[in-house]
Amino acid sequence: MNMHDTEDMPPDVDYDEDEPSFSDPEDFVDDIDDEELLGDLLREKPQEADGIDSVIVVDNVPQVGPERLEKLKNVIHKIFSKFGKITNEFYPEGPDGSTKGYIFLEYGAPTQALDAVKNADGYKLDKQHTFRVNVFTDFDKYMNICDEWETPEKQPFKDFGNMRHWMEDPDCRDQYSVIYESGERTAIFNNDPKDPIVAEERARWTETYVRWSPKGTYLATFHQRGIALWGGEKFKQIQRFSHQGVSLIDFSPCERYVVTFSPLMDTKEDPQAIIIWDILTGQKKRGFHCESSAHWPIFKWSHDGKFFARMTQDTLSIYETPSMGLLDKKSLKISGIKDFSWSPGDNIIAFWVPEDKDIPARVTLMQLPSRQEIRVRNLFNVVDCKLHWQRQGDYLCVKVDRTPKGTQGVVTNFEIFRMREKQVPVDVVEMKGDPESKNAESIIAFAWEPNGSKFAVLHGESPRINASFYHVKNNGKIELIKMFDKQQANSIFWSPQGQFMVLAGLRSMNGALAFVDTSDCTMMNIAEHYMASDVEWDPTGRYVVTSVSWWSHKVDNAYWLWTFQGRLLQKNNKDRFCQLLWRPRPPTLLPLDAIKAIKKDLKKYSKIFEQKDRLSQSKASKELVDKRRSMMEDYRRYREAALLQHQEQKAARLELRGGVDTDELDSNIDDWEEETIEFFINEEIIPLGE
Repeated sequence: MNMHDTEDMPPDVDYDEDEPSFSDPEDFVDDIDDEELLGDLLREKPQEADGIDSVIVVDNVPQVGPERLEKLKNVIHKIFSKFGKITNEFYPEGPDGSTKGYIFLEYGAPTQALDAVKNADGYKLDKQHTFRVNVFTDFDKYMNICDEWETPEKQPFKDFGNMRHWMEDPDCRDQYSVIYESGERTAIFNNDPKDPIVAEERARWTETYVRWSPKGTYLATFHQRGIALWGGEKFKQIQRFSHQGVSLIDFSPCERYVVTFSPLMDTKEDPQAIIIWDILTGQKKRGFHCESSAHWPIFKWSHDGKFFARMTQDTLSIYETPSMGLLDKKSLKISGIKDFSWSPGDNIIAFWVPEDKDIPARVTLMQLPSRQEIRVRNLFNVVDCKLHWQRQGDYLCVKVDRTPKGTQGVVTNFEIFRMREKQVPVDVVEMKGDPESKNAESIIAFAWEPNGSKFAVLHGESPRINASFYHVKNNGKIELIKMFDKQQANSIFWSPQGQFMVLAGLRSMNGALAFVDTSDCTMMNIAEHYMASDVEWDPTGRYVVTSVSWWSHKVDNAYWLWTFQGRLLQKNNKDRFCQLLWRPRPPTLLPLDAIKAIKKDLKKYSKIFEQKDRLSQSKASKELVDKRRSMMEDYRRYREAALLQHQEQKAARLELRGGVDTDELDSNIDDWEEETIEFFINEEIIPLGE
């Protein structure tokens, strides 16, 4: 500061005062380290790498001499070059020139090295050699592990209540979800033959639609930022998964994993189009690339959730849980594979391959995880195949469309595989079509009876659509048991318990409905729900819902509740109704013997059920029952209070009565006196001779 600067300063400032000192005192001890002071900045400090983060170490490599080294290098290069360009390789050798059983490979980028570790670790070269692969930088991490065990911090347990509370309903009512007001409102109802009972209702609960998990434990809602799972008695949020732009989901059958798809998140370096999540922990298990979701689900699960598989060109990739890695570290090369499907009852996968020049088309059944082919069926002149499993996995139907030589059009056969019999015999059902028509019979729909050995087929052309019912018998024959002609139907909906079904003409066929009992193949009722778009059976098979969704038809949006016999119980009109889904039930824990015993003794309980049904037939009777129950409850509370008061006053009564207990009828029997009283009641005179 010069003298000219002081001339313009205020006069009350002491310019001769020394400036404050920011130096530490002489006895100051600096006990704050850099990590505590600048920890966030130090963590972002670039680390010295020298390219070693692109180097991997492969253990359990065969030990070979100089004469076989070149062959070993070719094998190793073929396996590991799939993950990126190998820029350097080093094979340590012993004094005798033989390799030491481990090697070093360097890739062009660290991401390639990580990809090699993820996919090649555990690769089985032969019976004696299974590779163990690590990034070279991992050795520093393992060397710095503390020798003293530190107990992990215990995480607090989150109690979401009874996750299956709806199964304890005293009236055994099932639940279903309803979306209406064009998606603005979502409600959960308890089903009741008279009127649905609201269990939970929320505005903007989901942004698109909802989905129940396979056992009914979770309700999934969709949001722009991801998926939320709800459950428990009050439908609390159980878990959420962040996946921007998610549009599709799928659950594993065991409810342990959920698969989400988003078309917005995929990148070449970080596959995130499809993500598999652990439901219990909320952790991302693995991401996958996906070019198209047209055939969702991309991944198909085995019945127990231990395996999942996807099909790409000429490849079937089978993954195992919980590692989410390829089974045996390699995919199946199947030239021309068109479709595949898991058995609902066993870890068996079915796939079909079309004809290739002189090689016939074939359907293959493969046992997992052994990959043993248990049955191969060759087919000729094949145009297309469709795989249909019976729900318990007892049968597989392969619908085969052929173009036989010398004929016009397409002919359809059903190849029925009997999965529970030795060598899996195959029966064939030919759909011969209408003799008056030159064209072959077209197949509109096919469906197995869920818990039985019957199947139904819709075939023909409108208005001459036929419904045929077949029975797979134990003697190796398949019998046509009934055919209904001139049906207005394009869809088949079996009851989950079998025997009963609905033949429906949805959308363009104006909602025609036929309720069929397949035990004797009788039409129980014929009805109509105009422009119906969906049919949904409840899990018990007692009720069925038909609905007109606002998503497919902008007027007459409603859902109707029917009995399995086709008697209409309710018409529920909802403003811009969109979707109804029944809440699934978990499999019963009862053994087959217990289920048979209950069915055998069902008449014992029928009177109780009938009485409840009669009381619930009208609102008046329901109100009367509720009033009586309320009065009975009031009386019970009054009686309990009176008894308590009576007991508390016993000492006073004994004192007033000289110690004589008069509370019981048979007390003080020695002091009783017996008296006999006679009195005239009536006199009747009967004349003689009568």
